[in-house]
Amino acid sequence: MDNRTSRYDFTIIVPVYNEQENLPELEKALSGFLPECIMKTCVLFVDDGSKDASLEGIKRVCSRNKDFFYISFEKNSGLSAALKAGIDHTESKYLGYMDADLQTTPEDFNLLLAEIEGCSMVIGIRSDRKDSYSKRMQSRIANSFRRIMTGDGAVDTGCPLKVLRTDAAREIPLFKGMHRFLPALILLQEGGSYRQVPVRHFPRKAGKSKFHLGNRLWGPFADCFAYRWMRSRYIRYKVAEDSTKF
Repeated sequence: MDNRTSRYDFTIIVPVYNEQENLPELEKALSGFLPECIMKTCVLFVDDGSKDASLEGIKRVCSRNKDFFYISFEKNSGLSAALKAGIDHTESKYLGYMDADLQTTPEDFNLLLAEIEGCSMVIGIRSDRKDSYSKRMQSRIANSFRRIMTGDGAVDTGCPLKVLRTDAAREIPLFKGMHRFLPALILLQEGGSYRQVPVRHFPRKAGKSKFHLGNRLWGPFADCFAYRWMRSRYIRYKVAEDSTKF
C-alpha cells in the first residue's frame, strides 16, 4: 500500500503521551506552519499508548487536516520507540521531530531545513531556556558528561527540534534512551555529519513533563556507557565490487 508521507518532501514526527490538553494549541501551531514551510510538509503523530484522551483527540485533529496522519501503539513504549516508529513509517526525503508540549515552535523548522543541504542532520539549540533552574542544571550536567563520553560536540541533545535526511535516520540504531545520542549516532555513519542552529524555547503551557531526575540525569549517565559499548562494535563496510546489479 502507498505510504501517504511519500507524497511530501518533509514529515514532522510528533510523539504524544498524555498530552490531551496541548492538542488544540498543537493543531493550531502545526496547521498554521504547514503553508509557511519551505518544503511540502505533513505531520505524523505517534501516540505512545496514552492513558488519557490523546488518541481520540489526535484522530479528530487528523480528520480536520488533510496533511495530518497518525499511528498508535498498543501500550506505552517510550520516546525512543515512538521516534523509531515515526522514522519507520516515514517515506519523505526529510523528517523532523518535535515534542507535543510546544516548548519549541514548528516555525523554527524552517531555520533547520535551510541548513540540511550537505549534511545528515540539523539540531536545535534552545536559546534562553524557559525551564526551571533545576531542570537547566540537570540538563547541563547530563550534556557535559555525554559530550565527554561520546566526543560528539553537541551542545543541547535534549532540544526536541531536529531535522534529518530520512535515509540517514533509518540507519540509526535506536534503543531505549538512544534518542539522546542522535548526533553521536549520526557521526558513526560513513560520511555522517550534523549542524547546530539556535531555536526559540517557551514555557510549558499545559500538561505535565514526562522527565524527572531519574530519566534526565541518571538514565543518560548509564546510557553513555551503553553507547560506548555499541560504538566499539559498530559495523562499517564499503563494497568494492558487486555483481548482483545489472
